[in-house]
Amino acid sequence: MKNQNIVLIAIASALAFALAPVTQAAPTPQDYGPTITIQNAGNVLRGKTGSFVLKAIRPPPPLFFGGGVYVNFSVSGTAIPGADYVALVSPAYIGQSGYGVISVATLPDPRGPFDRQAYSVVVTLEPGAGYVVGEPASAQMWIKPTR
Repeated sequence: MKNQNIVLIAIASALAFALAPVTQAAPTPQDYGPTITIQNAGNVLRGKTGSFVLKAIRPPPPLFFGGGVYVNFSVSGTAIPGADYVALVSPAYIGQSGYGVISVATLPDPRGPFDRQAYSVVVTLEPGAGYVVGEPASAQMWIKPTR
């Protein structure tokens, strides 16, 4: 029995090595899941909620529990989490529709009424399992002062 298993493994290995040059199989981005892009839905006034929209070029395949994919992201910019907006938590979810939203809830300006400066929030998509990061991979939103 042990010898039969060794022979079977040897045959399968030889066949795989023999067919490898013939198939010329190289993975494509689609082999890793949908391609995800991001866009800004517009700038936002303080005290309002803005959005970044995630789009799957190919929607996630249906899975046992409804399908979808979780997308990792990082946040940067001149705005300060906890002071200018509610801190964002990665990952974001894209459902079977092929779209997801990262909401940015802005906060009143802690600097007072004399600071009339706009502050930026930049969200950059990060690589992860089950998807490919496409272009654009990052988007910027401005938190504008109320007048």
